Amino acid sequence: MISSEPSYTMANLTNSFFFVVLFLALFLNAHGSNSGDKSSKHVALFLFGDSYLDAGNNNYINTTAYDQANFFPYGETYFMFPTGRFSDGRLISDFIAEHANLPLIPPFLQPGEIEYYNGVNFASGGAGALVETFQGSVIPLETQARNFKKVAARLDIDGAKKLLSSAVYMFSIGTNDYLSPFLTDSDVLNSSSHSEYVAMVVGNLTSIIKQIYNRGARKFVFMNLPPLGCLPGTRILPSEGNGSCIQELSFLASLHNQALYGVLLQLEKQLKDFKFSLYDFNTDVTEMMNHPLKYGLKEGKSACCGWGRFRGEYNCGGKRGDERFKFCDKPNEYLFWDSYHLTESAYKQLAARMWSYTSHSHTLGPYTIEDLFQVL
Repeated sequence: MISSEPSYTMANLTNSFFFVVLFLALFLNAHGSNSGDKSSKHVALFLFGDSYLDAGNNNYINTTAYDQANFFPYGETYFMFPTGRFSDGRLISDFIAEHANLPLIPPFLQPGEIEYYNGVNFASGGAGALVETFQGSVIPLETQARNFKKVAARLDIDGAKKLLSSAVYMFSIGTNDYLSPFLTDSDVLNSSSHSEYVAMVVGNLTSIIKQIYNRGARKFVFMNLPPLGCLPGTRILPSEGNGSCIQELSFLASLHNQALYGVLLQLEKQLKDFKFSLYDFNTDVTEMMNHPLKYGLKEGKSACCGWGRFRGEYNCGGKRGDERFKFCDKPNEYLFWDSYHLTESAYKQLAARMWSYTSHSHTLGPYTIEDLFQVL
């Protein structure tokens, strides 16, 4: 299948000063550990997927503000400026890197020479397992895999093949494959059954997993899908109209999550030394949404930044066709940062539970991420 993909050119950032600050900050993070002890126990982190993991790749492609987060108030909590992350600060993958004693993992498209020793981030906001998902404005998973193969080839040449086999490969993908039919004029869900569509999405993901495995990857981490019908941005969709969850979307997420778990169990049997950790992102987000006080939050259903009911209109920053938006004074009291993404505060809690077993963990196993970083 031939895809129409965005060209890799510099996006128009707000001003040159912002870009210089962004580049220097992320460059120093990416290169800061070069002088450290490069021992045989070092484990790199490679990231694939969508806006839950995108650390700025979409800054450097021709796309629209709907698939970018390089403007105020994104990034205002931790970085004090927008980095391209779809949050007020750090993402779940940034905290996983911190737990693993790694620096921030740099975006693949970040200008300058990247030190691959700690890993690379290939994720792209809006991407899906299907090439057709938001086609032409994102970097689909298929292209992310090709970009990884370029890095793997270079590492083979540099004699660092062991780095690939000991590294951890983290995925967050699928959300946009199910959101896009509801947010666009696509009739894909009318032309195939829910089960058939899920099989197509998970099948494409399975193919990519095998491609990356064949380049030396052995240790994989997956986040399953959140409760898609209950996000601030989906609660306002007209199919319900009363602010309740969109049951069809949540059902699709449930089908996907079941199918993903089944496929991973099969791959564990089929592929030698294949190890995985599957994190039940859905259950944890649902828990925090319904019982925010239990997790030190005050608001679990409305977004901190956006417009309208639940602040569910995707206008955070006023760059997406409507200048109207509001954002809260204390993002750390909210689960959701904008219509579809979480706050740094929420990601920090989730990363801690994802990293190792705790009393609140919902890791479906068979390994935790901590286990995978310790097994060479």
